[in-house]
This record gives sequence, C-alpha cells and structure tokens, in this order.
Amino acid sequence: MIDALRPARPHSRRGRKAIVVGGSIGGLFAANLLWRAGWDVQVCERVTEELSTRGAGIVTHAELFEAMAHAGLPVDGSIGVRVEQRITLARDGTRLGCQTLPQVMTSWSRLHHLLRSAFPAERYRLARQLTGFTQDALKVRARFADGEDLEADLLVAADGVRSQVRQIVAPGAQTRYAGYVAWRGLVDESSMSPGALESLFPYFGFCLPPREQMLGYPVAGRNNDLTPGRRRYNFVWYRPADDHALKAMLTDATGRVWPDGIPPPLIRAALLAQTRQDARDVLAPQFADIVGQTEALLLQPIFDLESDQLAVGRVALLGDAAFVARPHCGMGVTKAASDAVALVQALERKHDVITALADYQDERLAAGRAIVRHARSLGAYLQAQLHSDHDRRMAERYRHAQAVMAETAVPLSR
Repeated sequence: MIDALRPARPHSRRGRKAIVVGGSIGGLFAANLLWRAGWDVQVCERVTEELSTRGAGIVTHAELFEAMAHAGLPVDGSIGVRVEQRITLARDGTRLGCQTLPQVMTSWSRLHHLLRSAFPAERYRLARQLTGFTQDALKVRARFADGEDLEADLLVAADGVRSQVRQIVAPGAQTRYAGYVAWRGLVDESSMSPGALESLFPYFGFCLPPREQMLGYPVAGRNNDLTPGRRRYNFVWYRPADDHALKAMLTDATGRVWPDGIPPPLIRAALLAQTRQDARDVLAPQFADIVGQTEALLLQPIFDLESDQLAVGRVALLGDAAFVARPHCGMGVTKAASDAVALVQALERKHDVITALADYQDERLAAGRAIVRHARSLGAYLQAQLHSDHDRRMAERYRHAQAVMAETAVPLSR
C-alpha cells in the first residue's frame, strides 16, 4: 500500500507554491494532492472550455483507488460499473471463451468531475497557454500568453502527449507511431439491440479478427448516470494502418492533414461509411451492431513515448507528459495518479524541491518504462509491421483469446 499523505493544512499555513500546467486528470491529481499537503497551487489549463465532457472509458486498478483516497475522493460504488467476467466472441457471435476477472469500469468524465469538484475553483484557470519558463536555484517562473507571469517553487508538467514543457526540458523524447489506429465510440445502453445487450453489456468483451482487436465494456451514461438502462457501452477497435494509410485517414475533405489526430466532425464521410461496412464484414454481429449505432466515431492514432528525464531542476514531468503507453494496459490514468502520489511523497520526505524531484525521477522512470514495454508487447499483434523477433513472439502470443483476456488492462503484477 502507498503510505498516507499528511492531511490538508489550514490555508494560512500554506507556504510553498506550485504551478500545475495541464488541467486534465493527471494535473488534477497532482493539484489536489499538493493542496492537501499544504502547497499553494495554481492549475493552468490552455483550453478555453471545461474538459468534463471529454474522454470515454477507464479501467480502474487498486493503485488508482489508493490515489483517489489520498486525494480525498470517494471510493465507492458511485465511481463506475462493476464487471465480473471477460468474454471473447467469435466472428459468428458465439462465445469463444470466458474468464472471471472482477473490475470496475469508470469514465474519464466521472473521474474528472470528482477531481475538479475537490479542488478550489478559483485556483483552476482556463485559457492559460504557457509560452515558456525559466528557473534558478530558488524559483521557477512561468510565462503565459495573456502576459501574466507566475513564480513558484515547483512546476508540474501534466500537459499531455504533446507536452510543451517536455519539448523544452527533454527534447529528445518523441512520440513514435505504433503502426495501428483505434476507432472509439460510446453507445447508449437503451439503444443497443437485444442480442448485443444480453451477450455483451454485462461483460468486458473482446473480438479478435486477424490482426485486429475489438474490446468494450459498460460505463456510466450521460451526466455520469449509473442507473440501469441509462448507462453506455464504451468500445475500442484497433486496426493496422501503415504510414501511407494513416495519412489518408487523417486527411479531411479539404485536403488538410491532421497528424496528431483528426477532429471527429472532420473525418471524411466515405471513411466512416467504409469503417462501418468493415465492422459488418469482420466483427461479431453484436460488435458490428454497436459500431453501426454509434453517432460519433472517433479516430485515434496509437503512439508511445519514453522519457529519459522526469525532473529538471524544479520542473517535474507527470502522466502522459512523461510516458505514453499504448492503451492495452489500461494504465494511463492509473500511472498519472501514481506519478502524482510519488511526486508529493517525495516532496514530503525531502523539503528541498530539487532533491525531492530527483528521488521522484528515480522511482517513476522504472515504472513508466515497464508499462510502455508491456503495452508494446500487448499491441505487437496489431502492428502494420513487425520489427523484431520479440515483436513476432508477442504477436503470436496475443492473437489467442485466453492470453488477451488474461493480460489486457490488468496490473503488471499479474
């Protein structure tokens, strides 16, 4: 278990200051934990509107619940939907396999809402675009596009996959395309066909066409509603795509290419129609039905990234700003939360910020590398190209239903 953090101190005793760049889940975990540990915290999020409606499904783990408890969040049945079993469906819709593996499935919006509500609203600021920062032995100074400068003892970079802070402090760390994409979506429980509702909704479900993978599970419905009949089914469909095919998929109707991911409204109608037809051709009919009913399909190129540095002076990288793992581990949010716990614990052990961040780096580098490595193994089956003997061994292992069900989105300790 993670050692408990000290309880929140009265505001009048707050001394050390922290700037958290990025107001998504990783940034909010860091902000809440720092606030409760007695820091004066400002969260600076670059977007101009609330993030609470973004994101889809999250598989929870024990480490995530521990971090939630440290952040003062409720850890109970209100967090999500409990699923007892995993199943794999064949192309004809019959069941290929089943495993008992209880887990709770939550949603990005539910967890973000809890974290946002726990943090002082006046200290969370939208439309704060970081333009740069400087630091010395005593302070770090952040500059923002609106002309304001902030000075603090610590800057936490939780600004995601395309982290601006990482590009400054660790420019050698670059994302690498994995050779496949994910189609994502959510469908209302009430609109699912009776066959899909009965054979899929209560489970963490899989379907494994050659060189592809579909998975799905139930999550809360609109406005985080957990009432039976008002929930939703979250799915992720992985499909190989080489560089040429990816560029075509990320090109909108005007010819513009969106290399980091195309906005859903700009995905070409012909590509969406072809994808829905492909679902009918290769997936179990229950999954094909769900893809066909989804109003807004999202296209996500799959990347991974490793950093050699998580701390530079008074600046710490956290969550996807530090490591980006393919989604198969289901560890992205959990890793960000665990990063935040480790960071604050290091700052509690060592008053000197620079020394504490060095300890944080030593602890979390190994964890991040292990998650990225395992996720690459799980995803080798899906790559457009296999680059090594290891890739080929892992591709053979994870084309089998029993291995996929046993090792997808579970703690590495399993």
